[in-house]
Amino acid sequence: MPANGHVLALDQGTTSTRAILYRTPELVPVATAQREFAQHFPASGWVEHAPEDLWESSLAVMREALARAGLRPADIAGIGIANQRETALVWDRRSGRPIHRAIVWQDRRTAGACAALREAGHAARVAEVTGLLIDPYFSATKIAWMLDAVPGAREAAARGELAFGTVDSFLLWRLTEGRVHATDATNAARTLLFDIRQGRWDAGLCELFRVPISMLPEVRDCAAEFGTTGVLGGRVPVLGIAGDQQAATLGQACLRPGMVKATYGTGCFALVNTGERLVASRHRLLTTIAYQLGGRRTYALEGAIFVAGAAVQWLRDGLRLIRDAAESGALAARSDPAARLYLVPAFVGLGVPHWDSEARGAIYGLTRASGPADFARAALESVGYQTCDLITAMQSDMAGLTEAGEAVLRVDGGMVASDWTMQFLADILGAPVDRPVLQETTALGAAYLAGLQAGLCPEPEGFARHWQLQRRFLPAMPAEAREAAYQGWRRAVRRTLSSVL
Repeated sequence: MPANGHVLALDQGTTSTRAILYRTPELVPVATAQREFAQHFPASGWVEHAPEDLWESSLAVMREALARAGLRPADIAGIGIANQRETALVWDRRSGRPIHRAIVWQDRRTAGACAALREAGHAARVAEVTGLLIDPYFSATKIAWMLDAVPGAREAAARGELAFGTVDSFLLWRLTEGRVHATDATNAARTLLFDIRQGRWDAGLCELFRVPISMLPEVRDCAAEFGTTGVLGGRVPVLGIAGDQQAATLGQACLRPGMVKATYGTGCFALVNTGERLVASRHRLLTTIAYQLGGRRTYALEGAIFVAGAAVQWLRDGLRLIRDAAESGALAARSDPAARLYLVPAFVGLGVPHWDSEARGAIYGLTRASGPADFARAALESVGYQTCDLITAMQSDMAGLTEAGEAVLRVDGGMVASDWTMQFLADILGAPVDRPVLQETTALGAAYLAGLQAGLCPEPEGFARHWQLQRRFLPAMPAEAREAAYQGWRRAVRRTLSSVL
């Protein structure tokens, strides 16, 4: 192995930041460090992060992983970054100080502005250029809100004094001490400002969303030279960047059209690879960039569930029914099999295929006998039902575009450790669910990009051959019971949509 035969993945997520060191070329993990950070909820539907928490937790876990592995910066061939997408930051170019807390992808404060843009007739063009819907989920209206809310910000932006970035771009700016203001195509594609066909910022959309184009970072391939950092005690190049869901798509080796992965973290995000074909969804799925290598874009259809693991956090922190997230499956298993409780976890609205930012959470089917086990089961089942909504829409949009074959869902993220949850997912989908040996696939994808750019990892086809199955969950629920359960879910969702009190 060469002296610098390791790569470092920095996975900056919504509730925690993780760093994993991998030995190349097999990408074997050798050390891990992780830190949670504070969530801020200044108003109903608002979600913020302190930018310094994002930076300090990133710096801490990288240094900790290096120390645990007993490695030096000279042993690291490169850093790959995966990040929570759509979360928006704006900072002063001279000082590097953010002008406001980061506005998180879950935040719904700009719902009114998005509704006004839709009512003005802009939705069709935005979808054609970006592949996205006009929704508070994406970055553009968050940027405009900060420019309007912070005194003097819009004027400073007009003078070219402010920079915008998703979390990857902000971290890269800090890592390179302000020398590099860049992002990759996957993160750019989530802003509502990027032309995914042409691979460039769209001046017309910048004008529509009132975002000066001068604020935006340079867009590069996912595997590229992103500058070097000295924060680890020696110079290390940053060689890869991808949004967390796209990084997980790479980590799951979903590299052929028709392959599907779902990542279960705070939310759930399912992507189906559509190859070089840009597919327009008939079911309000998003058309996005899966990855860009060597200047060539590979596309995907994506569906988002805003609340997945966050429902388990609600059981733990809100209801205090469990002390640890790992207890949820065991608690759910003790519920009454005859009870049918439905939790529609629209805590911050509903995503695909509904895209209802005004909906709020609801529980249906409560009786005097309902208890903690039933709540836990309803929370975990809600993730399966929402996934079923996504996969059904994807299969319809992809009909006739890929070779027929057995539908298999590759899963990753914190929730997939629960056998109970994964078995219910297979049952309600009526399809196999594959859990890989390496379940931190977001970090794995970021590490692969760095290793690919460093020349230490094989091309994508070779990398795909290294993917390993840990367990396949096969559906066991009778078709009649599956259909009855799913129809109950659909009735619950219909009652919840736009149920503003």
